[in-house]
Amino acid sequence: MDSIVMMEMVAAVVGFALTVAFGKMVIPWLIKLKFGQSILEIGPNWHKNKQGTPTMGGIMFVLSIGVCVILAGIPLMILDGEFRHLLIFAFALLFGVIGYIDDYAKVSKKQNKGLSAMQKLLLQLAGSAVFLSVLRMTGDLTPHLLLPYFGRIELPWIMYLFLMMFIVVGAVNAVNLTDGVDGLASSVTLPVAVLFGVLAIVSRFDAAGLFAAALFGALCGFLVYNKNPAKVFMGDTGSLFLGGAIVGLAFAFDMPLVLLFAGIIYIVETLSVILQVGYFKLTHGKRLFKMSPIHHHFEMCGWSENKLCIIFTIVNAIGCLIAYFGVISL
Repeated sequence: MDSIVMMEMVAAVVGFALTVAFGKMVIPWLIKLKFGQSILEIGPNWHKNKQGTPTMGGIMFVLSIGVCVILAGIPLMILDGEFRHLLIFAFALLFGVIGYIDDYAKVSKKQNKGLSAMQKLLLQLAGSAVFLSVLRMTGDLTPHLLLPYFGRIELPWIMYLFLMMFIVVGAVNAVNLTDGVDGLASSVTLPVAVLFGVLAIVSRFDAAGLFAAALFGALCGFLVYNKNPAKVFMGDTGSLFLGGAIVGLAFAFDMPLVLLFAGIIYIVETLSVILQVGYFKLTHGKRLFKMSPIHHHFEMCGWSENKLCIIFTIVNAIGCLIAYFGVISL
């Protein structure tokens, strides 16, 4: 069997096993510390019974992915001088830390408010600028935007940098918005991890493949506890790390616009909020959706949380297939 395929399989299995094992320790610890989720009063009424469910559970898969990437990545660093998997993890971890600070502020104050929007934005923009600059200096990132099916568009580096900084922040927070139903953010991200794992095999991109496989396995392990009814929520710690991981992979492959297809659910979730707010203001109080983000709209239409996860994941998987064929066609 091809070495990169074997490496990805091992990383996925280890990521799954470690996350399940960490869950048995982390969840009781979160309960002991009374780190329970506060539910927004403007949210769906039926979510009130989730009040007090342990949050910050994203720590589980952050730890397991970290162990996989660092230990399994040692041969890549020694034999090939490859360390992009560490850059991706460090970038995702930075966003996870921002989420942790936000989560901790929420649970310590017992309310659903943490860092201010401006504080988050500045921290995220700074982290994005550093990550993109490092990739540029190592020669792993070019200011040539690859658009699946169409080819590359060359931009001046400074223009590219500032444009991508805002795209990074938007994409990461789009993943964060998707985390509003048991298992949803984890489920829709699984096909994205598979996409990058397959692209790594095709392009012989061992480092990114290792990270993508560890991400896939860890999310499967997290779903053991996060599927409906959830025993734990990932919190901003997990959802911002997850956003950073997906965006980090896209830039490590030097193809951030692949997320236009592979991240279609994240985009729809974000657009639903923008459209809802805009329509509300323009019509002086009328609503376009029953509730936003759009997963709440479908809940209010009678969809169960499990049905939401299945259908949204299928849609995102189709987007990933479209992205894959769009990339290999070039």
